[in-house]
Amino acid sequence: MNTFDAKVIELKSLTDKIYLLTIEQKELAEDSRPGNFCNIKIGRNFPLLRRPFGVCDVKDEKVSFMFDVHGEGTKMLSELRTGEFINVLGPLGNGFDLEGEFETAVILAGGLGVAPFPYMVKSLEDKKVKAYIGGRNSDFVTDYGFDEVLFSTDDGSLGFKGNVLELFQNDISNLKGSFRVFTCGPKPMLKAVQKAALENKWDCQISTECAMACGFGICMGCSVESKHKDEYKLVCKDGPVFNAEDVVL
Repeated sequence: MNTFDAKVIELKSLTDKIYLLTIEQKELAEDSRPGNFCNIKIGRNFPLLRRPFGVCDVKDEKVSFMFDVHGEGTKMLSELRTGEFINVLGPLGNGFDLEGEFETAVILAGGLGVAPFPYMVKSLEDKKVKAYIGGRNSDFVTDYGFDEVLFSTDDGSLGFKGNVLELFQNDISNLKGSFRVFTCGPKPMLKAVQKAALENKWDCQISTECAMACGFGICMGCSVESKHKDEYKLVCKDGPVFNAEDVVL
C-alpha cells in the first residue's frame, strides 16, 4: 500500500451514466490484484475524505476505475482532464480467490457492480466465463467486452425484464459442469444472491461496497458482521471480497 500522484490518461463515458477513468502509475499497476480497490483523493481541499473505487482493469502501466456521478465528489471526478494528477492510495483490500476446482466463472453484476470483473476475467486462465449483468435501465448497464453475457433491466429496456438473480436462475440449466459465482452490486442484490447461494450450495464470492474513510483498517468505520463468531470484519482490510458463508450482509 502506497500513496501516488497519478496522471490522468483518459476519461471516457461508457454510457450516459457510467464513466471509465484511466490513470498511469507503474507501481500501482504492478501491485494491483483482481478485487483490490484504491482510495482516491478527488479535490485538494474538498471532499475531505477519499473515495473508494474498485480496480476495474490493468494494462501495462495503466489502471482503470469505473464510476457514475451520484454526488459532488464523483461529479468532480467526471470533470477531470487528461494530464491532470490525482492522489491515489492503494492497492487496498483482499480480492477474489481464483484458485480451486471450477469450470466456469459466473459473474452476477448489478449496475456498477461490473467494475471489478474485467481485470478478474483477464486473470482466469483455463476457465469459461459467463456474465449476467443487470441495472435499472439500459443507461446503467455496460458489458465492458465480456465474450458471453446476458442482460437484465428493471424496466425491460435491455434484455430480460427483472433482476440479475432471476436472469441467472432462469438460465442456470444451460451451465455445464462446476461453477463459482462472483458477484458485486447494490446491497439488496448481494443479500439476495447470498441467500440463494447458501440455499443452493453455490460456491460464491461477494465483493461488497461500503463507505470508508481510511481504507486500511484504522478508522473501523466499515465493519460487517461475521457469521462464524461474535465478531466483525472490516470491508477495507478483510474484504472487500468475502465468501458468501462468512459474513452477514
